[in-house]
Amino acid sequence: MFWVLLLLLAWAVAGAACIRLCRAAVAAATADVKAGHAHDLTLYEAAFLSGGPRRVADLTLVSMARQRRLLLARTGWATVVDPRGRDDMERSVIGAIGPEGQSRIEPVRDAAAGAEAVGSLAERLVRAGLAVPAGARSGIAAAVRQVQLAAVVVLVLGAIALFMPGEADMPRQLVALWFGLPLTLSLACLAIARVEVHPYSRWASPAGQRLLGALARRAPRGDEGTYLTTVAVRGVHAVGEPDLRAAFERREPLWRD
Repeated sequence: MFWVLLLLLAWAVAGAACIRLCRAAVAAATADVKAGHAHDLTLYEAAFLSGGPRRVADLTLVSMARQRRLLLARTGWATVVDPRGRDDMERSVIGAIGPEGQSRIEPVRDAAAGAEAVGSLAERLVRAGLAVPAGARSGIAAAVRQVQLAAVVVLVLGAIALFMPGEADMPRQLVALWFGLPLTLSLACLAIARVEVHPYSRWASPAGQRLLGALARRAPRGDEGTYLTTVAVRGVHAVGEPDLRAAFERREPLWRD
């Protein structure tokens, strides 16, 4: 009857993993379904919900370049023309470029993405129910991995029980059936999680995604409004400017300190 102990262990592993996944999914879905109904996204907010902190940095760089207050060279360098930032995002970019007024774009993007201004923007969006909290994103991913591991453990324990010598008191078919129950629980939990968690992107909650869709429909008329909205929602590489795309390509520095 040693296989019964293995069966209990299989149930414990599968049950604990599925409970953790359910809790993580509930935590991610706690935002009010009515969140954002009276909220009009700014371009910075749309950039964060679409691509996270680096997308906000990219939008700021492109916006300043379009206003001729920053030069973005296709060689991957940014040069400050107007050192007066008009908001916290622009001041973060100018500060990241440094006092010399010129820097490679890649480190500027990294520094601006990690600036306090972007962190404050993320906190506001999370409080409004428009962005997925970082803990919820990582919690769901870890819980899914645990359920996947639990399914493998159940299979291993079932195989041990089936082929263990001296366990002939129960037909193997029935032993396999008993172990199939916790395995079914694990697989069903993964299938449900795939359906239920799918509406969440990496950054935007379902409410945030609805507002992103509305933003595309009400984008400001004219080339400038459409251009910056495209950068915010789809990224720099979605605009048809080879020079701009070249400026944002990753490059190794020509020299090392």
